[in-house]
Amino acid sequence: MPVINRVAEMQEQVAEWRRHLHQNPELLYDVHETSRFVAEKLNSFGCDVVETGIGKTGVVGIIKGKHGDGPVIGFRADMDALPIFETSGKPWASKTPGKAHSCGHDGHTAMLLGAAQYLAETRNFKGSVAVIFQPAEEGGAGALAMIEDGFIDKFGINEVYGMHNEPRLAVGNFAIRKGGIMAAADVFEITVNGRGSHAAQPHNSIDPVLAASHIVIALQSIVSRETDPLKSLVVTVAAIHGGEANNVIPDTVKLVGTVRTLLPETRDFAQKRLTAVAEMTATVHGATTDVVYRRGYPVTFNHEAETEFAIGIAGKVAGPKAVNGEVNPHMGAEDFSYMLEQRPGAFIFIGNGDTASLHNAAYDFNDEAIPYGVSYWVTLAETALAA
Repeated sequence: MPVINRVAEMQEQVAEWRRHLHQNPELLYDVHETSRFVAEKLNSFGCDVVETGIGKTGVVGIIKGKHGDGPVIGFRADMDALPIFETSGKPWASKTPGKAHSCGHDGHTAMLLGAAQYLAETRNFKGSVAVIFQPAEEGGAGALAMIEDGFIDKFGINEVYGMHNEPRLAVGNFAIRKGGIMAAADVFEITVNGRGSHAAQPHNSIDPVLAASHIVIALQSIVSRETDPLKSLVVTVAAIHGGEANNVIPDTVKLVGTVRTLLPETRDFAQKRLTAVAEMTATVHGATTDVVYRRGYPVTFNHEAETEFAIGIAGKVAGPKAVNGEVNPHMGAEDFSYMLEQRPGAFIFIGNGDTASLHNAAYDFNDEAIPYGVSYWVTLAETALAA
């Protein structure tokens, strides 16, 4: 089954919305103009309810079907951009230096707007569709903020579905899996406390640089020698801060990094062992540590029945051969995970073609993906809420 004809006709209009959003990126919760744009469109489509200010700057639109009452199904798009200087060279490149839609949230928002317009025009379903436009996916936990504002219960949402573009996956293709599809993301800070001295007299010091160096190496043993290879774990030290002069051993060194996991038990284990390994390694060198471990986004966990349903819908839109239902999980994180903790649902990847990678300054969303994304949302709604 090809994309819906009416949706194909909408492609250029939806692309215009997308390019407008791309030119005007906003960060985290400061997406006031984007939210205003979204709300104006939803109102112009004739949505039955348009509510703003959810989770600070989130927007929810409710579209009621013409065949009576029924379940409420939620579709989510993220709206925020990244603090990146864009180098795509596109005519619609960011007008704001240092801010760019380098993850494709402009495309996600535009595709869901396209679906909202179509569904508000046709209403060929029983029940309601909630279109959810979320701020602060990029590290701000905007999904959690919207949940804490009570939108799921307020609108009686029964199931939730999300979508994200995937560079290097061909346009017109989808990828998904049951269970953990994206990782939990935690962060840690390890402060190594020693005793400073002149660099020419290291015997008078407790060298935190040396101790920190051994900690960096020792932490990798948690992955390579203590974790089942079939249970994914990433421990990355991403930054080391300590000292300023070439002839002074500092008092302290700070290590900053991230831990990524796909299973709750692996997450618990990694937190426990990271703290212990850091403390014991420092002790060997006469130093001490202060470890701060903060849990971030949970695992994005696709529910079994809803994932099977999503696979079927993607197959209707793109053909079964264009859907990978057993894609390898990503060790990146996604705060749609919070919504999947509240309601059953599934998160799917849509092909963006041979483009720059996500979070790359040269990235741009591929507008050729728009008909597939909009058709996926529409077909999912009309099938799940069939009259």
